[in-house]
Amino acid sequence: MKHFKYILSLFLIITAFVACQQDDDLLDLNAIAAPTNVAAFTTIAQGNSGIVTITPTGENVTSFIVYYGDGSETDSGVLNPGESTENAYLEGTYDIVITASGINGKTTTVAQTIVVSFQAPENLVVTIENDNAVSKQVNVTATADFAMSYDVDFGDAAGTIITTNIGEVTSFVYEAAGTYTITVTASSGSVDTISYSEAFEVTEILAPLTAAPIPPSRVAEDVVSIFSDAYTNITLNELPTDWSSTGFEATTVAGNNVWRFTNLDFVGMVSNYDNGIDISAMEMLHIDYWVPSGTDNELLVKIVNTIDGGEAVESLGATTGGSWQSIDVDMTGFDDGDLANTNKITQILIDADIVEDIVYIDNFYFYKQSATTGSFNDGLLTNGDFENGSNSWIVGVDDTAAAPVETNSGNTYYSYDVTSAGNSYDVNLSQKVEIIQGNTYTLTFNAWSDVNRAIVAGIGLSADPWSNDSQSVDITTTSTTYSITLSAAGFGAIDARVIFDLGAEVGMVNIDNVSLIIGTGNTVINGDFENGSDSWIIGVDDAAAAPVVTNSGNTFYSVNVEAEGNSYDVNVSQKLEIIQGNTYTLTFDAWSDVNRSVVAGIGLSADPWSNATETVAITTTRTTYTLTLIATDFGAPDARILFDLGAEIGTVNIDDVTLSSN
Repeated sequence: MKHFKYILSLFLIITAFVACQQDDDLLDLNAIAAPTNVAAFTTIAQGNSGIVTITPTGENVTSFIVYYGDGSETDSGVLNPGESTENAYLEGTYDIVITASGINGKTTTVAQTIVVSFQAPENLVVTIENDNAVSKQVNVTATADFAMSYDVDFGDAAGTIITTNIGEVTSFVYEAAGTYTITVTASSGSVDTISYSEAFEVTEILAPLTAAPIPPSRVAEDVVSIFSDAYTNITLNELPTDWSSTGFEATTVAGNNVWRFTNLDFVGMVSNYDNGIDISAMEMLHIDYWVPSGTDNELLVKIVNTIDGGEAVESLGATTGGSWQSIDVDMTGFDDGDLANTNKITQILIDADIVEDIVYIDNFYFYKQSATTGSFNDGLLTNGDFENGSNSWIVGVDDTAAAPVETNSGNTYYSYDVTSAGNSYDVNLSQKVEIIQGNTYTLTFNAWSDVNRAIVAGIGLSADPWSNDSQSVDITTTSTTYSITLSAAGFGAIDARVIFDLGAEVGMVNIDNVSLIIGTGNTVINGDFENGSDSWIIGVDDAAAAPVVTNSGNTFYSVNVEAEGNSYDVNVSQKLEIIQGNTYTLTFDAWSDVNRSVVAGIGLSADPWSNATETVAITTTRTTYTLTLIATDFGAPDARILFDLGAEIGTVNIDDVTLSSN
């Protein structure tokens, strides 16, 4: 039955706890959350007896007590997870109360209404739908007057029948797509039931619903891209080759270009037979693939040098279906072949161990780690870009509980999959930092998920009374930079913290590039240029819109300086108020096609052109720069943020500009 999944999860939690207790006598029991998802599964005996069987369910639970709500002031006594209790009711509506206790004594109490009726169920309404995200999963919902529960016979060969509370959703994953007769039967305390049957077509999801993860920015010499929207791809003279054994289609998923292979045995592609491509300096191979759920296969990549001779093959491992899989393979894995060298790779093949019905491919490239280290500024924080793993990042307030991180294509970030919704603070990421009472702070971070969902971000205390200032932030499946202004008006401590509370909704949460600065918040409009040139001008001419470009869905300022001159000959500005005497923090991303310098700062928009600027050396790697600027002797309502770019040649790209007053 459906409620068995909760019972199993409870068993696993208890088992895991016991194991942890054996391994770590210092386990902080108080850090374990109170029980969540507490409810009751109820069925009623037919024949007008009024006997209701109540099975409490929940997570993080060691015991339950059920209060029957019939005025008798009796209860079930202590029940272990998986145990049930019975109570005889007269016809009527009752509020049963379930109290769940955790291993640390924390409790959660919920009330649930049940309707006890000896009338036969009426007005059965059934909804049967294919799940939008899980392949071959069917979701059934049934409502009926006077009914307490309903059975679903899914019509599969195993004869699966699941019983669920009336009005709740029943889900089942079939082994194969096809048409099945699904029968729903609703029951009350009467001997009579009501049923509905439907021949329903179960569908299989045969294409990804979201785009593959976006690769990180890389210097051109650090990547040889075969196929990716993120980089400049090599020219393939043949794709697929005439000797390939596959169907091939170039298509898109969520706006991203992808390859779609059908009945894939192997697909060959040719760079060129004259010189091939040189991947000898590359350290890793990266590829994203998607295959349908239930696929049990192996994919492999072969590289061939037909000029100097030899070939080598490396496995991508056993396939995982139903979601994009990002695979990174060390190039030393190709050393077992008989390649003369990797300086002249002319052919590349993708093989399937067994002919595979459907395979999607994206972001297929070779790369090496950049010799250039970024200059990400995390302000008051430590390791805000997670490139030192979990260093300084913890779960809750336990200094020994390291936050989980992942590394993908050389980029490390926080990542956690919330599989069950509960209290927001049940899943947490924190870093302890001094917060000074009365100050205003700006918290900036990148976040993305596998679904659209909300998280809570802010600053606060690490102990009672847990005072904080936090905001709900809606994140999406696209990595986005968020910036929020926070006030420590009523609290402060040397061991306060930055807070991300994630437990209120399900879905993967990824967080990167976290920065906390003292200041009143970002005063720049359209700093990410996603509204094009809005508020950005050339020089001080309000009618001269700054040039922008859009690449792979990201819009940014871009200009090609073809001749050297005065720095101010090529400019991008935004007019805004600068207050004389204030200190400002200017943050921006910049990159070029050459190593060169730009001038960045704040200043007046008219004579005497007073300003505070710095010369910043930018590279071919997109990097975040942070400047501290003082408006010592100038200020105006129509002053400006300015970038002067004309002193050196080369393309200059600028994005994600923020300015805050300290």
